[in-house]
Amino acid sequence: MALHVIIPARYGSSRFPGKPLVDIGGKPMIQHVMERAARVEGVATVAAATDDERIRRAVEAFGGRVLMTPAELRTGSDRVAAAARMLGLGDQELVVNVQGDQPLLPPEVISHTAAPLLAEPALGMSTPVVAITRREEIDDPNHVKVVMDAAGNALYFSRRAIPHPRDGGEVTYYKHLGVYVFRAWFLQRFAQMPTGRLEAIEKLEQLRVLEAGEKIRCVITGHDSPEVDRPEDARRVAALLAG
Repeated sequence: MALHVIIPARYGSSRFPGKPLVDIGGKPMIQHVMERAARVEGVATVAAATDDERIRRAVEAFGGRVLMTPAELRTGSDRVAAAARMLGLGDQELVVNVQGDQPLLPPEVISHTAAPLLAEPALGMSTPVVAITRREEIDDPNHVKVVMDAAGNALYFSRRAIPHPRDGGEVTYYKHLGVYVFRAWFLQRFAQMPTGRLEAIEKLEQLRVLEAGEKIRCVITGHDSPEVDRPEDARRVAALLAG
């Protein structure tokens, strides 16, 4: 089944305005993300979804596809849902939300994350997670932590370190990577759900799904994907690319 990758891109980030267009190694960050998405096996669509003319012009300048979506949408996945409607996708098609702040995302992460939806027709959504290896990420609220049940379904996502080892000892913390694979019908259901109380508190859109009693399958990957949340992150990623 073909994959339709949509990258939501806002110019007005409160933490890092203009983030999608930050220069990394001579290219705007969103170009790195779109080029990596285009290398995914079975990809049929790679498009940016934005409400900003500056981003539209930048993406079109390097030959990328842009879908202009309304400014008032709540989250990145709501923007992806609007873009998917514009594409006229069928209910069973797979839509991938790749957040535009992951210029080093390995393409195989997307393929691995889509696998459970290909195997389980009733499953609506999956997302990748990776074991944290950099200690400073555990208490950094920009790195979202997740705990899962025995079947790999998410129990909770938090900006805080979870679980908490009351009696000490070693804990493997898992970090959420900014990718979601949706079955198209479930993505539209997501867009119709009310904003969850926990979603509003943590500012994590995936909590809307858990609060509604739905499943998110977590796929453990061995590939990390450094996110760019602050200008210093962009410098670190540029150094990794150069190296």
